[in-house]
Amino acid sequence: MDSLLQNNLLSVILFFPMLGMLLVTLLPKDQENAIRWVAFATSLFPLGFSIALWLRFVPLAHEPGFHLEEHAPWISLINASYHLGVDGISVSMILLTAILTPLAILFSFGITERVKAYMALFLMLETGMFGVFMALDLILFFVFWEVGLIPMYFLINLWGSAHGERELFGQKIPARQYASFKFFIYTMAGSLGLLLAIQTIGITLGNFDMVNAMHQWPAYTQDVYGIPASVIRGVAFWAFVIAFAIKVPVWPFHTWLPDAHTEAPTAGSMILAGVLLKLGAYGFLRLVLPLYPVESQAGAPVLAVLALMAIIMGAYASFGQTDFKKLVAYSSVNHMGFVVLGIAAAAWARGVDAGGLSQSAIMAANGAVFQMFNHGLSAAGMFLLVGVIYDRTHTRNLNDFGGLFPLAPVYGGILIFTSMASLGLPGLNGFVSEFMVVRGAWPIFTLVTALAMLGLFMTGAYILKGVQKVLHGPLNKKWVGHGLEISTREIVAIAPLMVLMLVLGIWPAWLVEVINATVTHLMG
Repeated sequence: MDSLLQNNLLSVILFFPMLGMLLVTLLPKDQENAIRWVAFATSLFPLGFSIALWLRFVPLAHEPGFHLEEHAPWISLINASYHLGVDGISVSMILLTAILTPLAILFSFGITERVKAYMALFLMLETGMFGVFMALDLILFFVFWEVGLIPMYFLINLWGSAHGERELFGQKIPARQYASFKFFIYTMAGSLGLLLAIQTIGITLGNFDMVNAMHQWPAYTQDVYGIPASVIRGVAFWAFVIAFAIKVPVWPFHTWLPDAHTEAPTAGSMILAGVLLKLGAYGFLRLVLPLYPVESQAGAPVLAVLALMAIIMGAYASFGQTDFKKLVAYSSVNHMGFVVLGIAAAAWARGVDAGGLSQSAIMAANGAVFQMFNHGLSAAGMFLLVGVIYDRTHTRNLNDFGGLFPLAPVYGGILIFTSMASLGLPGLNGFVSEFMVVRGAWPIFTLVTALAMLGLFMTGAYILKGVQKVLHGPLNKKWVGHGLEISTREIVAIAPLMVLMLVLGIWPAWLVEVINATVTHLMG
């Protein structure tokens, strides 16, 4: 057993949720409590293994390349292999996934319909997310990329909000079905281009190994079926960019996100904002920058402008919402815009050393990865808190609340703390990562970064609006006696996130140093 963990730790983390999924499906469907606890207990094992992975990886962090690799033949006909490995970026995202999944499952104990299917899908989703962060084969990467799509579609479609209707193809359908359909179509549209680009690389190079492609694909010069390699690479580059931009999502590909967030069950929104959005940003860092250095530098200004639009329009759209959950959903567009701005700065200055731009790019890229982790914590916490108040009041309309602090003081304190982390208050985690992105991007995209401060200003406005509408002002007396206070189980679900928000705000070095070693190597 020790040998298995030593040599195949990544595979154990990757497939353990599937073991939990199998156990859940074997349990009688009327044993709902047993199903809940088995799913939760199973999700704790990948967390423990991920912490062990982190501790094992830290001493290796400053050695370039991928570590703890596992390599085995898979589909020999097309030279696709089962190839796993981690670096500082991926191991951070694995840790984030392992932290958020059991907390989301714990919050899901309130689910009462089709509990077995719900928990099985959630564990399947965890395997898909782990796989994207571990895969070092392009076909394997794509398989896990798609695995995460299926469970989230059903989680939104079957367990989403029971209120509201939308029109689709001239027919009125439940809003949750509309949101799940839109999520599926947007993601599949990007995935088709991604698959074709991956096939192009594999056919051209003769295999799908990601590490091999990082060395050979940028320098490939031979014509493919009479088409210049530079043209093929340019088309493939934009296919990758669009697929990952949809997933982030970057403006104007973001319109699926508010619907999906608003209609998804609370735990689904926690994972969607906490991890699934990060898959797109991870794709930029893992594949786009290494495989397309020339094209990335040329396209970086476009990406920076799209990031600016996401920052500004996400913030202003968030401020304009009266739906608490939709306010938090648009805030994700705003916060992920800073991630994309950091990636754009890194793409433009990768390998450039004139005027110290390479150091600025490294800081921006570090800030982008750190922001991915931090936003995962704060966004998951905010969606959890929206879910808490919705479970008690059955409304998300901010105008229906007001003055609830005396009725739920513990909830109010937690909401203010989490909101301040999302706001970027110094001393909490959000401040450090956004400062790093802004500081790094400033010398590279000065005008874009300056204009992005309009969005940063509005971040404070929409966060304070949400807090004021829920907790302050005249007390809405219709909620007196409704038992609005947060429960012990819900406190346990959000407490680890709050601890990490504080620790990373005070002592970010334990995570940033590991990220920095990989980013420095990535930037050449």
